[in-house]
Amino acid sequence: MSKILVIGANGTVGTELVRLLSDQGHDVVRTTSRAPATAQDVHLNLVTGEGLAAAFAGVEAAFLLSPPGYTNQNELLNPVIDQAVASGVQKIVLMTAMGANADEAAPLRKVERHLEKSGLAYTIIRPNWFMQNFHTFWIQGILEQGKILLPVGKAKGSFIDARDIAAVAASLLTRNDLDNQEFDLTGGEALDHDEAAALLSNATGRTIVYEEVSEGAMVAQLLAAGLPQDYAHFLITILGFFKAGYSEAITPAVEAITGAKPRTFAAYAQDFKDAWKV
Repeated sequence: MSKILVIGANGTVGTELVRLLSDQGHDVVRTTSRAPATAQDVHLNLVTGEGLAAAFAGVEAAFLLSPPGYTNQNELLNPVIDQAVASGVQKIVLMTAMGANADEAAPLRKVERHLEKSGLAYTIIRPNWFMQNFHTFWIQGILEQGKILLPVGKAKGSFIDARDIAAVAASLLTRNDLDNQEFDLTGGEALDHDEAAALLSNATGRTIVYEEVSEGAMVAQLLAAGLPQDYAHFLITILGFFKAGYSEAITPAVEAITGAKPRTFAAYAQDFKDAWKV
């Protein structure tokens, strides 16, 4: 049994990762930005660094990601890596995003490079766009108008279920044969948003369609939802990469690491169909 720190434990990937590791019998420490509610929880503020040393006390391995809403990921995460080194952590699994390694000046790429140079055993995972975005970030348009409203044209994406990302992370945290490697994680099929909408319609019995919107309209939508302006424009930038076709590639990494094929979008839609019902 290992003591494993999960940063972002209450997030889409982190919640499932904590469950998987706990089921395997590991001692899981969960970070929270709020007051700790259980003995498993430890307070950590990545923006200020408050609680960082305490979070790593006695930890052997850690899962690390940047909280949403921030574009200065290297300023948040590089000190975390440094603390892991100082605390004697043996390994970090870092989650960034597919395409993060395309630009050496990108903040997430700077985090990857910092980890590579840290001397720690590591694995970097770069997932593609989450299926779960359809019942979180994109849900308002679906509930109110029956529409997926995005500026991505007819481009396809090999969407990945966050539960598969968690399964990959759980495996990598508890083995060493894939140390010091990096993996792009995708689903097993590439769909455009018309195809995704049809699968959501089949699962819910509603008519759900995709409608392309302008980047300006998307920015307004994101700002209205409360996102910071710099993060809203960051999302527009990476949605532009999607529209340009950079999210279509399919990799075998999920099955190679976990032994199981990635979940299909149809299966995801069935599992979460109640989220889109009105």
